[in-house]
Amino acid sequence: MQPTPVRLDDPATYAVGPPHEFFTWLRNEAPVYWHASEKFAPGFWVCTRYADVIAIEREVKIYSSSRGGALLEDQGEGTELMMLNQDPPQHTRLRNLVARGFTPKVIKAMEPNIREAAHTIVDRALELDGVVDFVPNFAAELPLVVIAELLGVPYEDRHKIFEWSNRLIGANDPEYGAGGIEAAHEASMELYMYAQSLADSRRARPLDDIVTALVTAELDGEKLSDIEFNVFVLLLSVAGNETTRNLISGGMLALFEYPEQYERLKGDVDGLLDTAVDEMLRHVSPVMYFRRTAMSDTEIRGVDVKAGDKVTVWYGAANRDEDVFPDSQAFDVGRAPNEHIAFGGRGPHYCLGASLAKLEIKVMFKEVLTRIPSMRLAGEAQHLQSTLINGIRHLPVAYS
Repeated sequence: MQPTPVRLDDPATYAVGPPHEFFTWLRNEAPVYWHASEKFAPGFWVCTRYADVIAIEREVKIYSSSRGGALLEDQGEGTELMMLNQDPPQHTRLRNLVARGFTPKVIKAMEPNIREAAHTIVDRALELDGVVDFVPNFAAELPLVVIAELLGVPYEDRHKIFEWSNRLIGANDPEYGAGGIEAAHEASMELYMYAQSLADSRRARPLDDIVTALVTAELDGEKLSDIEFNVFVLLLSVAGNETTRNLISGGMLALFEYPEQYERLKGDVDGLLDTAVDEMLRHVSPVMYFRRTAMSDTEIRGVDVKAGDKVTVWYGAANRDEDVFPDSQAFDVGRAPNEHIAFGGRGPHYCLGASLAKLEIKVMFKEVLTRIPSMRLAGEAQHLQSTLINGIRHLPVAYS
């Protein structure tokens, strides 16, 4: 029986989390589904099968990220400089330039500071009494500290990144997006100016950090322009903050919702943490979709797709594809294998910071699970109203 159609283009749809029941119906009955939309007229294709998402992500000559951008709303001037909205070879050039900030060597060097930061976050949280909001006191802090370290941002400025990214992602959310699209545009301009000040500072006084490397680096004679650097800082601030923060919050909520798995993980943290983190990524899928645009007439599963059509790939739906993940709706901290696509569908846009994000998530949960095993849900989770990010604004917990 077909469920009531869900408006995937309406942020209010996600006030109670992603519509997984509808996605299940789509995977089984209409895996390539035309979603009519007045807001994004005339509409867009919705692809929910794992194999289709991977194929679309890899076929960059057929499905473009640059034509109109990677979001449902056509992207404005300047956003074509963001890797998210580029195709090879432009995307390849920019990715190769910034990838030096995410090498295994760089990440390994950051690990002691990440562990120390997580320990300090839990120390401070343990001083709080009563009901505590898990989002600002646990989930949000570590990604902000890591971004601040990556960019050489003063520690006291880290919450500027939190506020800017909230305004950018939550433009349609009643709490984060009080100023709407105009506030989001203002946030992007403020973030660009801040990024430019970082670049100017490093050119005048180079340091041993990623900002200096990016503003001075050359690859085959190519350098990042100022606007390319500023746009990259915006992307890093949003991607590195919103996704990791909301994965940590969503992972904690999943443990509360599956108490037997919570107890299982607490009983064998060292043995199960790696698989548990991957299961959180699969189950939560913090980035819900990206858009591509068909560059020529094509077809997906026998469905005709016309040149110029918007094609959206839904990672959270694909990560519950029954053909790939047995008992796909269940949360299983020991699930293996677990070839989820929370970081993208294995194409050129696979998340550059995936290894760093997994390290942050693992370190944070190691601290929480071992030092606060009594943590419990103390109220109702409040979900972000966003078509892009599967987020949680507030998650009340108690542990006294």
